[in-house]
Amino acid sequence: MNLMQRMGWRRGVSVLAVAALLTLAVIETLSDEPEIALLIGEPYESMRQRSSASIGPAIPGRSWFSVPKSDARLRFIDPKYGFVTPLARFFTVMFDDEHIHGVRMSPQIEPLLLDDTFKVVLDLQEQWRRAGWTPIRVEEDPPFADTPQWRAQLRDVNKGGTSYWHAGTQYQVMLVVNRFKDYRHPTEERYLIKLSLAKPWTNP
Repeated sequence: MNLMQRMGWRRGVSVLAVAALLTLAVIETLSDEPEIALLIGEPYESMRQRSSASIGPAIPGRSWFSVPKSDARLRFIDPKYGFVTPLARFFTVMFDDEHIHGVRMSPQIEPLLLDDTFKVVLDLQEQWRRAGWTPIRVEEDPPFADTPQWRAQLRDVNKGGTSYWHAGTQYQVMLVVNRFKDYRHPTEERYLIKLSLAKPWTNP
């Protein structure tokens, strides 16, 4: 191996080492993010013990909800239909008789610009597709797509968009996007994403 080959080999090894370190840093950052890890229908206390985000106990015999004590992401841990959201500031875990009944959340920590909104929404939809979820009511409420038509619809403050997905007969999610007037950014178009997760409540 001549000098130039040795230099090229060393450079390649260095690039791989840097890439590996960056990957580890991303994984470590994600693992450090507080999360609520749950299954629909499981005992509420199982969710509390498993999750890295702190959340108060359920109220025995009551149908109510709890809120994590910090920003947190949702990790839905069903072995087939699982998915993960970005960090959320608005996040409620609903319970009934000390069992998880559903989740309502906004998978963001502030209103987002439209490009960033599409990144979140399309990533969630892609996770669902890969896991075997299927969109329902597609004639009235098709899945989100980054198209001129969808962008125009979301920019309309009177329209917004909604998409429904089923995981077999076990779960349903509803994803909603609406324009939002953010007084901290009065000259920008900002958007809110809302996600609801529970057992199916509508027909396919």
